Amino acid sequence: MINYSFPLYRPPAEANNIIIQATYGCSYNHCSFCSMYKSKNFEVRELREVYKDIDALASSYPHAKRVFLADGDALCLDTSYLLSLLRYLKKSFVKLSRVSLYATAQNLLEKSDEDLFLLRENLLSLIYFGIETGNEKLLKKITKGVNAEQIIASLNKASKAGIKTSATVILGIGGEEFTQEHIKDTAKIINQTSVTYLSTLQLGLDEDIKENFLKYFENFKTLNDFQILDEQKRFLECLNPKNRVIFRSNHASNALHLAGTLPKDKNRLVAEIQTALSKGQSAFVPRLRRGF
Repeated sequence: MINYSFPLYRPPAEANNIIIQATYGCSYNHCSFCSMYKSKNFEVRELREVYKDIDALASSYPHAKRVFLADGDALCLDTSYLLSLLRYLKKSFVKLSRVSLYATAQNLLEKSDEDLFLLRENLLSLIYFGIETGNEKLLKKITKGVNAEQIIASLNKASKAGIKTSATVILGIGGEEFTQEHIKDTAKIINQTSVTYLSTLQLGLDEDIKENFLKYFENFKTLNDFQILDEQKRFLECLNPKNRVIFRSNHASNALHLAGTLPKDKNRLVAEIQTALSKGQSAFVPRLRRGF
């Protein structure tokens, strides 16, 4: 029996995989739009305690192939800690083929190229990375802690090490005032990196963080669904990725679910958005079926 520390978050793609908490909370935890770990203090777990969880899960799921390391940014852990953990996972799950985790630009920039290569050699093969926006003003307003240049450098650093990246962008995060800059500058991030997967979600603010988020804006006006989809359309139109990118907007927050591969499906995806916009609200996912 695993005594997880809740709340426990994982990407949708990790729903059927083994989850191991190497840390509690997020080492940064200052992003103004995020409420995921506000109820937790950051803590690095003792390796021996993590090993006990691995032993328990391996006894029940010995043939598991994929593991997700929680909580918020487990890549903040010392490389020696991570290597010990990855090697124990490989020994415990004999069919293990992939280990993934959340990571920030700060985490990646703090690791050396050699560190990242070693981690990749030991099956850390996918990181989930929140870009949110590529606009410098917005990055400061959402207190992301990094600038666009650092985001680009960190994503390219992961790619250089052979680690796949699943990046997310938040539609509507700049409100009406910054919608043009948000889309134009965020597309530049994608066009200058080699992300493997790209997804979009719509801004949603929990009541307990809304006041803190809004204080960084003079007059934040939330985008409606039509404006959000216009952002989505403009974003796709600006994308010219250097590599094949698997694109999804199937997060539960989205007004319209899209799926395709860029650049091959770019025109089709834009056309699907245009069709939905012309049909109006009836073509959107009902609000009662959306959430986080």
